[in-house]
Amino acid sequence: MVLERNWAGNFQYSTTSWHEPETVEEVQQLVSRLTKLRVIGTRHSFNSIADSIDNIVSLQKLNKVLHINHENESVTVEAGIKYGDLCHILQQHGYALHNLASLPHISVAGACATATHGSGNSNQNLAAAVRAMEVVTADGSIVTFSREKSEEELQGAVVGLGGIGVVTKLTLDILPAHQMRQDVYEKLPLAQLADDFDAIYSSAYSVSLFTDWQDETFNQVWLKSKLTDEQHFSLGENFYGAKAATENLHPVPGVGAENCTAQLGVPGDWLDRMPHFRMDFTPSKGQELQSEYIMAREHAYEALCALSEIREQIAPHLFISEVRTIAQDELWLSPSYKQDSVAFHFTWQDKWEEVQQVLPLIEAKLEPFQAKPHWGKLFTTSPEKIQSLYEKMPDFQQLLMKYDPNGKFRNDFLNRYVFGEGK
Repeated sequence: MVLERNWAGNFQYSTTSWHEPETVEEVQQLVSRLTKLRVIGTRHSFNSIADSIDNIVSLQKLNKVLHINHENESVTVEAGIKYGDLCHILQQHGYALHNLASLPHISVAGACATATHGSGNSNQNLAAAVRAMEVVTADGSIVTFSREKSEEELQGAVVGLGGIGVVTKLTLDILPAHQMRQDVYEKLPLAQLADDFDAIYSSAYSVSLFTDWQDETFNQVWLKSKLTDEQHFSLGENFYGAKAATENLHPVPGVGAENCTAQLGVPGDWLDRMPHFRMDFTPSKGQELQSEYIMAREHAYEALCALSEIREQIAPHLFISEVRTIAQDELWLSPSYKQDSVAFHFTWQDKWEEVQQVLPLIEAKLEPFQAKPHWGKLFTTSPEKIQSLYEKMPDFQQLLMKYDPNGKFRNDFLNRYVFGEGK
């Protein structure tokens, strides 16, 4: 018996009963027949959110673009399509997405279900682009959620953690294709953010700061600018005390940049600049662990200073840490629900025993700022604390009970963190 693992290799799934339907009808038949199941995308979650001791349904063969609507600027896709594949098709038709995560290898449905995000003061998380979605619910029937039908119910269902049913189709907002450039600067002092945080994060369409927490300095600043944008800064040798990079860089110190999207201000299509990593290469480090915490943007500098106090505990186990901003949204289980946010991301060495000791220290430092862990990454925050951070959690529980009254799509993760049950 061989048990499957996730993309990074740190998590082993609990069942050998895997199913790969190729049509919506096959999904309906599976859901009708099985008593318990969970759905999986591209296996980019680092925890047990998609796990099942019974059945796992993979959507990897439901990966087509179904329709591009030119009138209302939207695209309808099958749920298992990867962002990288979707982007190439949209580009061919003269369209783009509003935002992308740092890597394009993830599935659309999986990213939306866990409130995965990119960066940008005006850019919401990826799920905010969903204007409609089709879901096979517990009795095998298809339910459509849409802005037109019930915007409030859609807002509850989009970041659904896989608990409402099997998402089979999504309709996303799109916009005209455009060119972007990416500029990288090195050595930005943390103290510079005390007065200039908003200015720095408003300097481009998407801004990322990277640090290895070795000292009170950000190793790199990545600025992704739409070439149609009015520039808010003059691209020069100096950026708030950081110096322009003279070669393409990887966020992780000492790693070659061949896996990364082009930098040095060279213009290119949006899909070749907005992610950090290229679709055809292994993203990030590969064998790694990831954690991320999201909180109100107004606390960004104070929270960074708090983390700096324990950087000697963080740095030895870290590949790199990234700080990004996210615009507020109305999605019930989004960490950015009704608040402009900042996200602190940690890419760890694959040493869970050590990382497991550091996470509570980080969570304690961020607790005053009501930080919410990313649903698909590693954390030690208690279920009670997580439930208290989401004011719409009771409404979400009712939504799950409405469409899955017997818990067909629930697993230990949902029982613990949504319903407060189990160990």
